[in-house]
Amino acid sequence: MVSAPDFTLSLPARSESVGVVRHVLGGVGDAWPVDAELQDDILIAVGEACANVVLHAYADAPAGVLDVRGGTEDGHVVVVIRDTGPGIVPRPQSSGLGMGLPLMAALTERMETGHADDGAHEVRLTFPKVRR
Repeated sequence: MVSAPDFTLSLPARSESVGVVRHVLGGVGDAWPVDAELQDDILIAVGEACANVVLHAYADAPAGVLDVRGGTEDGHVVVVIRDTGPGIVPRPQSSGLGMGLPLMAALTERMETGHADDGAHEVRLTFPKVRR
């Protein structure tokens, strides 16, 4: 969880929600200590995490909720993406290329996945301090 989020969103886990998240990130990013390259990395990594929720989190159940919280901690931008699906499990029928998690890991300083105390699945993306 982000200790003091700059924004919190709770949206239906549908494809159009990914665009809403990217739009909000574009606006709030102006207040974060990021340059243009890092802003792009944040948009790509968070967009990928949100797309994973839309495509995979509720594959065997009705669509649920996509929660996104973002803020800064010790000069780092941190974004947490949550869902109430089963988490990351092998899905042989998946239409994805399997590049999402490696891409997110490459664009972040740290990527953590797991289940929160309330049972929600979380992906926590911590981005490097601003590059100059």
